[in-house]
This record gives sequence, structure tokens and C-alpha cells, in this order.
Amino acid sequence: MPWAEALIASKSEELPSPQEGRVLSYVDALHEALALALGLDPNVIVLGQGVNDPKGMFGVTTGLHKNFGIERVFDTPLSEEGLFGVCTGAAMNGIRPVYLHNRPDFLLLAFNQIVSHASKFHYLDNGETSVPLVSWAAIGRGWGSGAQHSQAIQGLLLGVPGLKIVMPSTPYDAKGLMLAAIADNNPVLIFEHRWCMRNKGVVPEGIYEVPLGKGVYRQTGNDLTIVGTSHSIELATQAMGELSDSGITADVIDLRTLKPLDEDIIFESVRKTGKILIVDTGWEMGGVCAEIGCLVAEKCFSSLKAPVRRIGLPDIPTPAGYTLEQLLYPDVQRIAGVIKEMV
Repeated sequence: MPWAEALIASKSEELPSPQEGRVLSYVDALHEALALALGLDPNVIVLGQGVNDPKGMFGVTTGLHKNFGIERVFDTPLSEEGLFGVCTGAAMNGIRPVYLHNRPDFLLLAFNQIVSHASKFHYLDNGETSVPLVSWAAIGRGWGSGAQHSQAIQGLLLGVPGLKIVMPSTPYDAKGLMLAAIADNNPVLIFEHRWCMRNKGVVPEGIYEVPLGKGVYRQTGNDLTIVGTSHSIELATQAMGELSDSGITADVIDLRTLKPLDEDIIFESVRKTGKILIVDTGWEMGGVCAEIGCLVAEKCFSSLKAPVRRIGLPDIPTPAGYTLEQLLYPDVQRIAGVIKEMV
């Protein structure tokens, strides 16, 4: 069954509930999404460094090469720009590649293909050519991954026209967004967070789509708006749990995708609360925090009762030492402290 028919069929029924049902790990949810896509469409291929290792890549690809063959699920050389170019060309000719990188850091080696080619071809020939390509990578943190294996580069790519950027936080969203990304006819970058991949949650069977560009309320409240994605919104939710006895309530909004960005849900909440805190796994300067903060100041200024606040990484590289790393990354206590200051 083609992608369009499968997704139309899934939308004809009520969207599966993320609150009740079968529980899967985050990793198993991603594995199931890839298996469903490979089984649904013979044009889907999965490739990347170590995808056919005994444990797969982070467990996400384990055994897929045995079930779908090494012609469709295969290991790749350490040549990120070359392979991204191969994937771009394949996508332009009807293949739907899912190119898995261990770390976003390795995508830096393919910036020429991502920024100047994959994201541009659709516009260079008046829309005649599509590039249905998914690139997946997991943000590192902990165990001494240091400055070169733990970079959250979504802010660097936020200003590139033609790209879509996905950052899930739950197993439910991870599966639904992966399926939506593979079905999309544009290049989609998916950035997982390694710490989110430790989680479990309700994941329905079969095909369903979490739409790209549609945020969701994780909590609702009146005192402020908290906006973010991935592990940062998980921390923010935990921070609100720590403040449960304080009487503070907040709209906690998981954007799920950064491009396209659900501006409507942000503005709707800010007009109600008058205050916004943006949280992100990347650097504060010139990144996701800065862009969303600017949008709110530009389009929702009259609703603001206090300055825009943001929590991200400081303007320094990530240290490799465990103790120093704890000082770099925002935690539940720091987020809770900023929330109390704002309220």
C-alpha cells in the first residue's frame, strides 16, 4: 500500500491515545516505525554506520537487515558527505532513504550536501523534483562524550530553507514522527536525545502519524508558558512536578518539530499567561531559544507581562569531565528556580 493510502487510512480512524495501551521502550518504538516503513514501501532503505551490527545502532536497527535484506538495510563507510550525496540522488529518483548517523556532530561533515543540495533541489527546478530523505542522529550526553560528540546543532540548521527538523520527547511521538518523516516528500532531520531513549511509554500498534509542525500541551496552567522539545521539555515537566506544592501552574508545550514551527500554539499560550520560558538542548546564543524569543517579542509583545526568558547551553564547548558537565547542562533544579523567579 502506498504511503498516501496508508496514512489516509490511519487518519480515517480516531488518533491513537498516547495515554493508554501497549507500553514500549523509546528504542523499540523507533525500531517498529522503521520495520513498518520497510514493510510498507519497497522504496524505503535504511543505511548508516553500524545499522547491521548485532545490536544495531542504539538498538534502533537491530535485526532489520535479516528481515528485509542487506540490499535495503546496510552499513556505510565513514564518508558522510559522499553518502549524504548518494542519499540525495537516490531520493530524487524515487527512493526513500533513512540515513542514520550516530551523532549530529557527524552531520557537520555533510553540511554541503544538506545545506546546498538536499534542501535546495525542489526549488531549483520549480518543484519538479522532491527529495524524500530522512537523516537521523542521537544527541550525546554523559560518559565523557565531550565537545565533539555531544553537540546539539539544531540551531545551526534552523535558518536553512527547505529542511524540516524533528525533535521528539516520547516513544509515542518518536514512532509517529518517524513515520511522518519517511512519508514526507522533503528532507527531514530527526534529532533524538540519548536520555529520552531510556524512556518507556504507550505506543499503539500499526501505522499512525504525528503531524510535522504541530505542537502539543503536556500540561496546562495560567502563570507562564514553557516551550521546548526533546529532553529539555522532559526536564521542564519534571521541574513543574517539583513545584507542585507551590501553587504555580504553567502551559508546558512540546513543539515536537522546530521546522515547521507551530507558532500558533506558542502565541495562544502567551496571550493567556503573559510570560514565556524557552528551553532547549542547544546553545542559547543564536539558536532555538533566540528564534522563538524573537518571534514572541515581534508578534506577541503586547501580551508580555515580563521579559522573555530562556534556558539553554552557555557559549562554551561541552567539557568531557563528568563534574564540569554537571555545571554545563541545565537540570530540574535550575529550571524550577527560573520558574519561581518568573512567577
